[in-house]
Parts: sequence; C-alpha cells; structure tokens
Amino acid sequence: MTNSKKIREIVLDTETTGLNYQDGDRVVDIGCVELIDHLPSGNTFQVYINPEKKMSADAARISGITDEFLADKPVFSKIVDDFLNFVGDSTLVIHNAKFDVDFLNSELERLQKPLFSMENVIDTLDIAHRKFPGAPASLDALCKRFNIDTSIRVTHGALVDSLLLADVYINLIEERQKNLFAETVSTDKNTEVFTHQNKILNLPKRSFPPSDEELKLHQKFIETLTNPMWNLDDPQ
Repeated sequence: MTNSKKIREIVLDTETTGLNYQDGDRVVDIGCVELIDHLPSGNTFQVYINPEKKMSADAARISGITDEFLADKPVFSKIVDDFLNFVGDSTLVIHNAKFDVDFLNSELERLQKPLFSMENVIDTLDIAHRKFPGAPASLDALCKRFNIDTSIRVTHGALVDSLLLADVYINLIEERQKNLFAETVSTDKNTEVFTHQNKILNLPKRSFPPSDEELKLHQKFIETLTNPMWNLDDPQ
C-alpha cells in the first residue's frame, strides 16, 4: 500500500493599481491555477477587487481594467477568506515573486491576517535566469522560447497570465528533467545505473508495476511537453 502525498502548487498572478504598495497601490485582480504533481488539475480561482483608489494610467492600459469596471467589485476584506482557503498551505509559483508577495502581504497585513513567506514560493523568474543566463526572461519571452500559444492574452489579466505561467513552469521543469539522468550506463535485474553530473547513481528497480492512476497522470504530463525528444524525426 503506497502512501505518497500528492504535490499541490498554486500558480499565482496579480494585477495592481500601480507599482508601489508602499505608496498605497492595491491589488485589483488575483488569478490562481492549481497544479497537482506538477499538472494542471483544472481547478482555478479568480477574483476582481475594488481597491478603493483609482488605477494608474499605465496599470489600466496594461491590464485593461478600469475604475468603472472595479466600482461594483468586492473589497479585499470580502474575498480574503475564499482566497486563503483556496491557496491553503500550498507552495506558490509566481513570476517575479517578490512583487506579488509584497502586494498580497500588504493587503493581508491591513486585515491582520497571516502573511505569505518567500520560503514557500517558487520564483520562475529566478529559475529562468539560472537556466538561461543573459537571455530575456519575461513571461512573454519564456512563452516564445517554449512555443506556448499566447493568443488568449489580449491584456495582462491575472488568470490568463497564471495559465500561461503554469505552462512555462511545466516546461522549465521539463528542461530540468532532461538532464537529470543523461545516460544509462548499465542495468541488471535489481538495479538501474545512471550517470548524473559525472556521478554514478544506483537506483533500485520497482518491484511493482505502475498503477492505472500513475499511468493516467504520466500520460497527462506527456501531453504537456513541447517537442519531446522521442518525437523528433530520425536522421536520414
């Protein structure tokens, strides 16, 4: 009997009235996408928020969100419990995470709610900088790198950007996994031996086949991969 705990992550993005929470800018849009074992579950959360202040001209232009649109939306205190219940204690996956976390913590602090810790956040911008040093690492640039369709992104809505970021994150993981086990050295009936970063790893073989659920999850993951190596044409 297996007792493996599923990995739950929340890909998150926000839109705000401006760039500086210390000057009183507020959150106006939150979008979240749930991942289970690094795969989209189909479960999402999105809410618009009345910031009780005007949008800056630049923020309104980029997001397409206007003061008139936000006028009848709930204030943060009315949605905070639903938001926190959705996130739970899951790891957050955010692009340029400090920006969003600072804004969210500013909102939470006003209501004397527990704050998010950066220790429980994965910053995809940091991952991209480490993997592709010197290369553009904006969400748009990463979507282009991984051939992700951005046609749904007319403006920078939080849920749309979270959906795109989820795809980027999965591709970043895929790139990381490509080099995890670079070469099979030898096998016997009990052990598979791989090289990894010039080290020999002796990994015990499974004594049982994958379950139907594992096979389904594996197939879902395979369908998210962009141009997997095994689909490349054989050289002639």
